[in-house]
Amino acid sequence: MMTLKGSKIYLRALEPEDLEFVYAVENNEAIWEVSNTQTPYSRFLIRQYLENAHQDIYEAKQLRLGICKNNSADAIGLIDLFDFDPKNKRTGVGIIIQDENDRHSGYGKEALGLVIDYAFNQLQLHQLYANISTENSASLSLFTTFGFEKIGVKKDWNFTRNRFHDEALFQLIKK
Repeated sequence: MMTLKGSKIYLRALEPEDLEFVYAVENNEAIWEVSNTQTPYSRFLIRQYLENAHQDIYEAKQLRLGICKNNSADAIGLIDLFDFDPKNKRTGVGIIIQDENDRHSGYGKEALGLVIDYAFNQLQLHQLYANISTENSASLSLFTTFGFEKIGVKKDWNFTRNRFHDEALFQLIKK
């Protein structure tokens, strides 16, 4: 099992015991906007997903890791590498901290730093990208802290809360 450790948190592979946590995250309508989710997920589908979570990133073209505080095995968030493209040496990255009380505590920042290091040094990728709502100030701040640059804006890209919202595309290219 892969573990990436920082000073406050560590990242770990998902386990069958994470079923209820992943179920709660995937079915939290308040964050559907950032995850491009439109319908609830059943426990059955999430259980199937967790049973296949042993596939490596080259097979699954994605990697989802639990974000855990150093003193706990319970996940407080998820960080994803998605649309993994080994030929072009790039992947998308997304992050969510489930409980608002755990946000703005440095956990997301540390998790993103660990994943950037993993992507560039272990997977030997050339670039990472993120799609971020132009209204999501916390994510905009987090990603730009690591040098992600806005390379474009997709106008009226997502329809949520009865109106269209712009989404920015950010890239981080390995120096």
